[in-house]
Amino acid sequence: MNFAYFRFYEELNEFLPAERRKVSFTYQFNGRPSVKDAIEAMGVPHVEVDLILVNGSSVDFSYNLNDDDKVSVYPVFEKLDISPVIRLREKPLREVKFILDAHLGKLAKYLRLCGFDALFDISYNDPEIVDISVRERRIILTRDREMLKNSRVTHGYWIRSQKSQDQLREVLDRLDLKNQVSLFTRCMECNTPLEPVRKEDIEDRLQSRTSRYFSDFKRCPGCDRIYWNGSHFEKMNRFINQVIEQI
Repeated sequence: MNFAYFRFYEELNEFLPAERRKVSFTYQFNGRPSVKDAIEAMGVPHVEVDLILVNGSSVDFSYNLNDDDKVSVYPVFEKLDISPVIRLREKPLREVKFILDAHLGKLAKYLRLCGFDALFDISYNDPEIVDISVRERRIILTRDREMLKNSRVTHGYWIRSQKSQDQLREVLDRLDLKNQVSLFTRCMECNTPLEPVRKEDIEDRLQSRTSRYFSDFKRCPGCDRIYWNGSHFEKMNRFINQVIEQI
């Protein structure tokens, strides 16, 4: 039996039992398992990890543990440039696109409201979500830790919060996205980018009060919904601004 000494930092501790949080602890192993296998055996999805130091030197996931290794594991550094140090993936996805699991439908709508490409379909199963994530280079957002342990997944994030408003704040904060918010540019229902439309081209679809008091409209070319800056717009605008102010 061999022993290595692990220490996890910041939010990675949320995956560990209380007695292993924010302290160095002993990990027993046979043979020479990869550091990735060891980390996931402890319950931490590999996509949540961005830097591993073994005996003070940066290593990748394929590193095989040796007896008496001292391992420090750090979370994704979206807010900090650590490019001089070896990363475990090429780079963060700066063209931010998401795919969300079946438990995060309201979060998907909030992300679309903020202008982010957020793919969601309640019929998607886990393998389909992973396939789409890899094919379209989308970040997986999920409440299912096990999905993020799939070896094919390169970018993903486990949502800690249970309330949708807190989930939005969490994503914008953890992935450093608040400066990329572009409100009311994407359809909340079908995720398609909105296009300006002339009032006269849709006037027969408007209620008389809406036609009288509003002149600027957008249309979704995907589902043909019409959007304008009415009371709902103002309510959602205040909501998003409150979320951003709390980050």
